[in-house]
Amino acid sequence: MGFELCHPAVNLIYFTVVIYGMLCFRHPAFLIVSYLSAAAYSIKRNGIRAFVFDAALLPLTGAFALYYSSYTHFGVTVIQQNFIGNSITVESLVYGVVLGLSVSGAMIWFSCIFSVFSSDKVIYLFGKASPKLSLFLSVLLRMVPRIKKEAGKINTAQRGIGRGVNQGNIFARLRNCIRIFSILITWTTDSLTSVSESMQSRGSLLRGRKAFSIYRFDNRDRAYVIGMFVCITLTVMGVMLKQTDIVYDPKIIIAPITSMSYVFYIGYAVLCLMPLGLELWTEYKFRKARKAI
Repeated sequence: MGFELCHPAVNLIYFTVVIYGMLCFRHPAFLIVSYLSAAAYSIKRNGIRAFVFDAALLPLTGAFALYYSSYTHFGVTVIQQNFIGNSITVESLVYGVVLGLSVSGAMIWFSCIFSVFSSDKVIYLFGKASPKLSLFLSVLLRMVPRIKKEAGKINTAQRGIGRGVNQGNIFARLRNCIRIFSILITWTTDSLTSVSESMQSRGSLLRGRKAFSIYRFDNRDRAYVIGMFVCITLTVMGVMLKQTDIVYDPKIIIAPITSMSYVFYIGYAVLCLMPLGLELWTEYKFRKARKAI
């Protein structure tokens, strides 16, 4: 309730900007702000499942950092040598953590996209430019939750005959997982074929076909866009003034932090927290309106 009610173009611009920043920034302040904002918003949107997903990415990030530092050689601060004699340095380890957090944060932002974007928004955004692409994306976004739901149904049915994923010894469980995965692949293929034939029968790819939409760019969207571009401007100013610069090879050298640096940090933090703030503000207004009744 909040950000998903904004205009689809606003959603697209916002997620494009934050994911681009998540993947491109290597400065610890910008990286941590984006990662924490993504985690907080995903937990707000998806609850305990998002918390488990976000928490599971942290050990994977640590494992990647250890792997990266073991096989990528740069830096002058040696920690120790691994079992094959390669030196593990602080610089390569920190850079591995940075890369891992960038990818993990992007994955969290993508999980937020799946909860905000609907198939109607995808068709609205890409329908005129590329009807085939919009149809493919809408079918894909719709299939992801359906596949998860169908996998649960298949596992329940298989568990009734003693072939669930948590029944039997380790080899039996492996066979059960492979069997359930095979059934799921068959169901997915059949479902996609049915969807394709159904859409062709409806003339989805006919020239001149238009999609119905109820989206309107209102004052709330205008205010959100103005605030978003103010924060983007502050962030771009920080990039131009080299406040996002950092070097990891051969030593970690970070741009000097001045009083203006905090302005750029706050601007980027406000940008990343805007959807969460809109969600909380909308809920507050809703509760206040209910009490006034």
